[in-house]
Amino acid sequence: MKKVSRYQAYQPDASGYIPYSREDDSIWHDLIVPQRKKAERYCSQVFLKGLAKLDLDNDRIPQCLALSEQLQKVTGWSVTPVPALISFDRFYSLLAERRFPAASFIRSREEMEYLQEPDIFHEIFGHTPLLATPDLAEFSHRIGLIGSRARSEDHVWLARLYWFTVEFGLIREHGQIRSLGAGLASSSSELPYAVESDIPLRQPFDLLELLRTPYRIDIHQPTYFVLDGVDQLLGLSEKEILSAIKQARAKGLHAPLYAPKAS
Repeated sequence: MKKVSRYQAYQPDASGYIPYSREDDSIWHDLIVPQRKKAERYCSQVFLKGLAKLDLDNDRIPQCLALSEQLQKVTGWSVTPVPALISFDRFYSLLAERRFPAASFIRSREEMEYLQEPDIFHEIFGHTPLLATPDLAEFSHRIGLIGSRARSEDHVWLARLYWFTVEFGLIREHGQIRSLGAGLASSSSELPYAVESDIPLRQPFDLLELLRTPYRIDIHQPTYFVLDGVDQLLGLSEKEILSAIKQARAKGLHAPLYAPKAS
């Protein structure tokens, strides 16, 4: 998970305040205004209800400290500014403490449409509505606890569960497929693609199949997993998840449905 980022993270001052510039706030505005409209059309009610609880500002990047105060009231979570990319150990330990690691920088205008790494727009618009939702906040906490206790060689497999649910999961609501994950909610192009396009494969949620499915971070996903309800995630025990990881390791990954990344 830890790689080199071309972005420089902002450091909060002693009071926790991050000094974003006017241009940073302008980029935030130009990202969130059109994405709100797409979210209303494509995102699940689970996501939208969480978003409504937070009442995010359209004109300024919300401060992590203020968001933490809001989340503490509803789910006991907080948002911790971090560099763009952190290790699995750090990631899982923060989730176990109900602290969400948020990359503190915002993308440049040259990468408004697509960014390969998380920025503050993805973290806040995509993730905090899920963290304001008790069931999904609890699932992220459980992922953190399991990851903190798991063997290091199992970390990447557990991350795949997080990827295909919290980041790029779909959910069925009233007979229709809607977006659930943060990676979809914050993506201008992949959000409608995941819900409407005839190109990707949409499979019913199956833990073992999910764990055996490879993915790339730099393309629209060729495969999505569709939950019937968030209770499917809460119903997964640590023993069940670790057992499925063991089976997935033994069986190996499926052949990818995408072309190898160019070197």
